Order: sequence, then C-alpha cells, then structure tokens
Amino acid sequence: MAEPIFERIAIIGIGLIGSSIARAVREHHLARHIAIADAAEAHRAQAQELGLGDSVHGDAAVAAKDADLVMLCVPLGANAAVARHISAALKTGAIISDVGSCKQAVIRDVAPHLPAGVHLVPGHPVAGTEHSGPKAGFAALFRNRWCILTPEAGTDAAAVEKMKAFWAAFGSKVELMEPRHHDLVLAITSHVPHLIAYNIVGTADDLEAVTESEVIKYSAGGFRDFTRIAASDPTMWRDVFLNNKEAVLEMLGRFTEDLIALQRSIRWGEGEELFNLFTRTRAIRRAIIDAGQETAAPDFGRQSPDQGAGITDPAKPKAG
Repeated sequence: MAEPIFERIAIIGIGLIGSSIARAVREHHLARHIAIADAAEAHRAQAQELGLGDSVHGDAAVAAKDADLVMLCVPLGANAAVARHISAALKTGAIISDVGSCKQAVIRDVAPHLPAGVHLVPGHPVAGTEHSGPKAGFAALFRNRWCILTPEAGTDAAAVEKMKAFWAAFGSKVELMEPRHHDLVLAITSHVPHLIAYNIVGTADDLEAVTESEVIKYSAGGFRDFTRIAASDPTMWRDVFLNNKEAVLEMLGRFTEDLIALQRSIRWGEGEELFNLFTRTRAIRRAIIDAGQETAAPDFGRQSPDQGAGITDPAKPKAG
C-alpha cells in the first residue's frame, strides 16, 4: 500500500462535499487520521454513525490542530469566521484549501487570518448533486470531474503539487487557474444557469393561470431539469451570488442582451436567426458529450424504466 499524502486531514463541514472527501480519503488511503468538525450536532452524529472520520469534533480548531491539510467545506459566507477561529491552531507547513465555487472571495476572507508558513491553495471540485448532508456523499463523486486549483502567484510550489496529487488520487482532472478568471468562467457555466433555474421555477410557482399540480404533472424535460438545478442548497447558492457578484452581473448583462435579441427574432418571425442559434447551441451540447462531461443517452441521460427502473449510477455525470 502506498504511503498516504498527509498524516492528518481536518475536514471542516461534513455536508455533501465534505463527506464525499472523507469517503474518498478513506478509500484511497490518503491520510492516517481524518478529523471531522461540524457545528451541527446532527451532522456530527451522522458522521460518527457512518464512520466518516477517526475523530469528530464540535470545535473546528480542535480538528485543525496538527493537521497537515485543512479542508474548508463550509458555505462561502462562513469562511472568514472559521479561518479566524482555527488560525492559532494551525501548524507551520499546513495547507489550507476549500471547495467553494468563488475563489477571489476565499482568498479575501481566508488569507488575512493565516499565520506565516501556512499555505493557502484554494480549490473547486466541479462536482455535486442536488442532495445535501453527510449521508448524501459518496467517494466516486469526484471521479472524472474537474478540480480547479487557484493558488496566488508565489504560493509554495510543494503545497500546490500536494493538492494536485490529492485530487488526482480521487480520479479528478486537475487544472490550475487564476482566481479572477475562474470566477468569470464559473459565472457563465454554473452560477448564471443556477440563477436562471431558480428564477424560472419561481416564475412557474407565481403563475396564477397555472396550478401547482399542472406544473408538476406536465413537467417536460426542460422544466424538469431546471427543477433539479433549483433544488440545490439555498445557503450555498445565496453565498455564491453574494461573493461572485461582479462576474455574475457581467454575465447576466450579456445574457439579457442576447435574450432581448432572441425575443426580437421571435416577434419578427426571423426563422433563419432562430435556426442558426439553435444549430450553434446544439453543437455545444455535442461538444460537452464528446468531452465526456455528459452521456449521449436519450432524454438527457436518464434511464427509462426498461433500462433499470430509472436508477442511475451516482458516479455518472448528471444532466445540467
């Protein structure tokens, strides 16, 4: 058996991502000791029941003491308070990383609280489901998915290499990216689509001419996929939009301009314009499939009842 990358890993926050990391660390023998901390007593009880860690703590500083790697798996809005609380417990040479989808905010909120000799290597595993909590995690969540690391210039090279090896051991494809560029890319590929999904599901809910039962009963593929996205954790997504405000507003502005142009094409019967747009966007969908980010199976990868009663492998990419 290969030597573990870290002696002690502390996972602060044991929801979907934190519990998946704990399972993957255990499965791939990446640490000798997994320390888990969570403010919620129910989450700590579930972590104990599931055997996710070697020790479970209510105090994040106790979990972080002597840790070689501390993974912040809390909502973006909690990062500053957690970093401030654990700072005195961090040992020289420790690596601090996270799993949030806004990287400039992590650097802004965490870096000022870290003592000298502690290395910040922000990270973003581009993976997840609409479920949350310790029981929702699974070790294969990160397999064949991207993990983007966004260390600032001058970050300790050995620490960056360790984090690359850490995520690669999970089966992730690892890429380095400048923090601001990451936030812009994720604004259009993840954040704005989620915002649109929340909005359109909310519009359907507010539509007086259509009853809730009709919305549910006649949900076609498009609306059904929006509801999956809109079921994501509300606390996490509130913090995403508040912490990636600049990039999201820029992308929303561009989207609004394109939407107005599309509205005009429909109003004036510009069939060729509509056809050209739909042809171009269809090619993007095919490119996503070719890149292995989605399955080409009918109905957006869902299995029909005769293919297995609608049960899909959680390790496979989901529609969205």
